Formats: sequence, structure tokens, C-alpha cells
Amino acid sequence: MKCDKQNMLLYAVTDRAWVGKQSLCEQVEAALQGGVTCVQLREKELDEEAFLAEAKEISALCRRYGVPFFVNDNVDIAIACGADGVHVGQEDMAAAQVRRRVGDGMMIGVSVHSVEEALEAVRNGADCLGVGAMFSTSTKADASVLPREVLRDICNAVDVPVVAIGGIGKGNLMQLAGTGVDGVALVSAIFGAADIEDECRLLRALSEDMVRT
Repeated sequence: MKCDKQNMLLYAVTDRAWVGKQSLCEQVEAALQGGVTCVQLREKELDEEAFLAEAKEISALCRRYGVPFFVNDNVDIAIACGADGVHVGQEDMAAAQVRRRVGDGMMIGVSVHSVEEALEAVRNGADCLGVGAMFSTSTKADASVLPREVLRDICNAVDVPVVAIGGIGKGNLMQLAGTGVDGVALVSAIFGAADIEDECRLLRALSEDMVRT
């Protein structure tokens, strides 16, 4: 399955930290109504049974909105719920190994931090890349911030869609203009918002401006 760069424009990565008044599924639907173009389910604490049930629910929701659905890290869950894609980091299963597991029908996203990692990921079957952290982020305390030039060099080096991640919000999103990146992956900027739908409308417009600039 080929990854369309249009789907990278506003990429929502879930985080259970902000579940409260709304369930995670309700938060994701608000984000979809606000214009997110891709959803990645990231769960670190749930057991496999609960994770799979949630993945199936959010996968069905994304299908209804015509938006690709990725599962973070867990290849078994991605296969079991019929996800459109699976996203892995440098410490997870290698892209080539993931491709052998999932076949040609599922997209593979890979987190990269250098041109070398990006080229290797694409050689091994990655359909899209996540690059970061672009700014300091509380979501991943151990993530080191990459220079803007690294993002630009990665975008120039590969022919697959690239999304920037890490500490990005409405206050700094436009700083990524001119790098060639296809969009932004956001966690707290979306799911920490008081009104997720409205915030996503604003972020979608900013991201559209950013990729055009």
C-alpha cells in the first residue's frame, strides 16, 4: 500500500495522558472532525486484549472518515485489527523484518534521526518516515532535538513522505516551512487541547500553509 503525502499533513498520535472528560475514541473522533489526515494509536500500558479492542474501535472510526490508521510499535496488534500501517522506532523491529511479517498490503512508518537511518529505512521497505524530535517535548523526555537542517537533508534524500514530530504546536509549526517536510505529527498539541476539534482546524490550516511555503 503506497503512502500518500497528503495523509501526512496533520498526523495525530494518541496519548492516554489526556483521557478524562472524553474517552480516547471520542478524542480521536473530535480530531478527525477537525481535519486530521492520519491517526496513530500509541499505547504503552494496556494489556494486549484491551489494546486490540481499542485498536479495532479506532480503526473502524478512521475507516468511516477515510483516514489511514497506524498502530505504534506492535506489529501483532496492527495485523490483528487490520490497520493500514504500523510505525516502528529504531529500537523496535527492523523495517525489513516488519515487511516480512505484514506483506505488501500494509504501510510501514519508521522513526529516523539522520540521513543514514532514513536511507536504510527506505531500502528496507519504509513507506513513510517520522523525523524528530524537532523541538523539546515532554512526551518523550529522552528525545534529543534535531537541527532543522537534518530534517531538510532527510526530505531531500528520500522519495517517501516525511512527517516531523516532537514538541510541535501552533507556536512553532511554521518554523518547519521550507524544509520540504510533508506534514507534522502531533501529540499534546492535539490531545491536550481544551477543544480538540477547533484546535485541529487551526493546526490543519497552519500545516497547509507550512508545506506550501
